[in-house]
Amino acid sequence: MDDFHLIEQSISHYFPLIGFYNGDGGKDSSYFIVGDYNPHSFQGLVKELDEQGFIPFINPEGNHYKINIAKKGEKGKSRIHINLLLLLATISTTLFAGYILGEGDMWKAVAFAIALLGIIGTHELAHFFAARRHGVDATLPYFIPAPTMIGTFGALINVKSPIPTRRALFDLGYSGPLAGFIVAIPVLLIGLKFSTVAINPDAAMVFIPPLIMQLFTYLVAPAATAEQVIMLHPVAFAGWVGIIITMLNLMPVAFLDGGHISRSLFGQKIHGFVSILGIMVTIILGWYVMAALMIFILFMNRSHPGALDNVAPMDRNRKIIAVVILIIFILCLSPVPMTP
Repeated sequence: MDDFHLIEQSISHYFPLIGFYNGDGGKDSSYFIVGDYNPHSFQGLVKELDEQGFIPFINPEGNHYKINIAKKGEKGKSRIHINLLLLLATISTTLFAGYILGEGDMWKAVAFAIALLGIIGTHELAHFFAARRHGVDATLPYFIPAPTMIGTFGALINVKSPIPTRRALFDLGYSGPLAGFIVAIPVLLIGLKFSTVAINPDAAMVFIPPLIMQLFTYLVAPAATAEQVIMLHPVAFAGWVGIIITMLNLMPVAFLDGGHISRSLFGQKIHGFVSILGIMVTIILGWYVMAALMIFILFMNRSHPGALDNVAPMDRNRKIIAVVILIIFILCLSPVPMTP
C-alpha cells in the first residue's frame, strides 16, 4: 500500500472523509477534506501519522475542514557545548561593547553586559520553557556574538518539533517578548537613575524614545533644561536595546514572535496581510535592515503553517493577554536613532 492510501486510511479512522483536493503541486495546495472536527480524534491522528513519518495540519475550509500532510523531518542532535561556547563568546563581545560605551570603565562594561544578556536570555528562556510546557522539543538559547555597538545579534532557540495547538503557538509567541519586557523595565529604571545631563555633548546618536522610556525618564531621570541632554548610562542603553528587541520581535511578521501570535489568532490569509503591514511599519520607523530581513523571511517561507490544530478555539485568558501584548507593542514603538 502506498503512502497516499495509508494516509487516507488513517484519516478515515478518525474523521468522516469527504474527498481529496489535488492542487497545482504547491506545498499547501493538496489536502484531504473532512466533514467533522474533534480535538481528541485529531490528537489520535497525529500520533498514528507520526509513526508513519508524516505530520497533519488541520484548518477550517468553508463548512468543512482540510487536512494538509507534510513529511516528518529528521531532528538534529542538540549540542550543549555549542550553546556554552556561543554564550562565552557573547559575554566577551558585550563586555567589550560595554567597555566602549562606558568610556573605559570596567564596572560599566560589566553592568551593561549583565543587563543586556539578562534581557535577551530571559526572553529566550521564556520561549524554551513555554515550548517544554506544551511538549514541544526545543533547544536552549543560542547567543550570537557580533562586532556591533552592543556586541551581539541577540539569541534564538531552535524549535525541533511541530507546535500542537493554536494555544501553544500563542504561548510560544508571547512568552519571550513579555518576559524580556518585564526584565527591561527595572534595567531601564536603574540605568536612567544613574544617567547624567550635559550641555552640547559629543553624542554618538540621538533618538526619539518610545513611550515607555519617555514615562520612565520623566519619573527617575535627572532633570534637564532646554540646553541640556540626558547622557544615558550603559545600563539605560541596555534597557533601551531591550525595548527595541521587544518591539521588533512583536512585529506581526512571518515567523517572528509577533508573527506566531498573529497566526495563532488568524488564518493564513489574514496573517499574510498583517505581515505586510508589519513590514511597512518597520520601514516607516526606519529599521531598514530589519525590514529587509523580514521581507526575506516572509517570501522565502511564503506562508506560516500555524499549529498542527488550527481549529480549536482560543480561550478568553489568552485573548486578554493578546490585548496586553498589543499595549506593550505600542509602548515600545520607536524610530531608528539618528546620528547628530
